[in-house]
Amino acid sequence: MTAVAPKIAVIYYSSTGSVHALATALAEGAEKAGGEVRLRRAAELAPDAAIDGNPAWRAHADATRDIEVATHDDLTWADAYAFGSPTRFGNVASQLKQFIDSTGGLWAQGAFHDKPATAVVSASNRHGGNESTLLALYNTLHHWGTIIVPPGYTDQAVYAAGGNPYGTAHASGQGELPGEEILAAARYQGERLATITARLLG
Repeated sequence: MTAVAPKIAVIYYSSTGSVHALATALAEGAEKAGGEVRLRRAAELAPDAAIDGNPAWRAHADATRDIEVATHDDLTWADAYAFGSPTRFGNVASQLKQFIDSTGGLWAQGAFHDKPATAVVSASNRHGGNESTLLALYNTLHHWGTIIVPPGYTDQAVYAAGGNPYGTAHASGQGELPGEEILAAARYQGERLATITARLLG
């Protein structure tokens, strides 16, 4: 357990469940390291007709409807952030991006300065844009003035999950959810975020 209980906001968007699984595992790792965690989802922007056209999307939307939608209060409450997004043409999903784009007022107030942050992602293919999506998320974090905390090559769990030093990434293929090696890397990433945040809090 860490000496200080850092407050971690894990904010994600997931359509069919892969990023939800990553975010949940990251939250578990942060809690294991002594963090107090809020797991929040970005609001859905897609119309019901689009969601209903994909049974997996509809099933996941229904299964996670009780998870609270992220608000600005979650950002001001937190000492650190973890974001999760599926890859959309190598970029951040519009649902999460819309939430991020609404934070200009908080940014202007300096609400994000010096807070640690990290991210996880998922694409259908192993080389389907996972790294570019992580870097796109980190562009925002640079503007916010956060301290980016990537997993790096700091634990064997990173290697076992494919060796992505930017953040845990999952290739979902035909809809496969992350396996244990990927989830273990996400848990480690959450534990690392909480541990470093606690150190910074003193």
